[in-house]
Amino acid sequence: MNASAAHAYGEPLDLPVVVGVDGSEPSLRAVDWAADEAALRGASLRLVYASLWERYEGVSVSGDLGKPSEELMVEDVVGTAERRARHRQPGVKVTTDVLPEEPEYGLIRESRSALAMVVGCRGRSGMTEAILGSVSAALAGHAHCPVVVLRGSHDNRVAPGARARIALAVGDEPAGSAAVRFAVEEAMLRGALLEAVRAWHRPLHEPVAHPLIAGRPARLQEQQAVELVEEALRDAPAGLDVRRRTVEGYARDALLAESRGAALAVVGARRRPGHFGLHLGRVAHGVLHHAPCPVAVVPEPA
Repeated sequence: MNASAAHAYGEPLDLPVVVGVDGSEPSLRAVDWAADEAALRGASLRLVYASLWERYEGVSVSGDLGKPSEELMVEDVVGTAERRARHRQPGVKVTTDVLPEEPEYGLIRESRSALAMVVGCRGRSGMTEAILGSVSAALAGHAHCPVVVLRGSHDNRVAPGARARIALAVGDEPAGSAAVRFAVEEAMLRGALLEAVRAWHRPLHEPVAHPLIAGRPARLQEQQAVELVEEALRDAPAGLDVRRRTVEGYARDALLAESRGAALAVVGARRRPGHFGLHLGRVAHGVLHHAPCPVAVVPEPA
């Protein structure tokens, strides 16, 4: 499936993929992932460095080049990221920008005009795999476009492959879901299998007094889950390779299980009326903190 055909289903071609860079190894892996994503989508790549210089720690630039040390540091961070992106995907148009402000605010504003945002996950205190970095968490909860958070030790390849798989959490209102559209588009672009999963719960107090009604509430719950998955994929292109799954248990655990070995896990998040930001919920929150693969959080319309 080519990029033009995929974009006919989803987003326009003229918005860039934006990646937040800060000189860390996780952010450089995010550059790799974002460059691959931009190449797949036929989009440009925008590298953004946002920081208040006096709060940046851990970087030193030697030599007296007649510039303030913070300016040299920024040039080094942005230049390294740009060279890495151009080497990774020579055919992708790359632009850069420096925002002298807190990363959380700068990147959230950037998300208003981005096809997707990509950030690395850099937790603190040596627990990177268990703790989501503050910038990643803020962006996932407040961005205006899909946000891809890269976990620390994943394979950062986005390129299509016969074994690629996209794991999608089917929500309560799947009709017209932005998360479903994003997952479908990602699967189309990569030629990947789309695995749509919906969890269901057995009622706590099933009636067992009569054999004719024993187990009926559980079957109804399972059937509702099946119908939600079918509704979610109702408009998916005919040629898309899809696997539909309903699992008894918690939605977070179901998606975490499906995310093992996946190229990407996709969850939706809905804005709450009268509140700033998104309602991530237990599923998105748990997957962001524990998934072994990149996670895309897709804002749903109010």
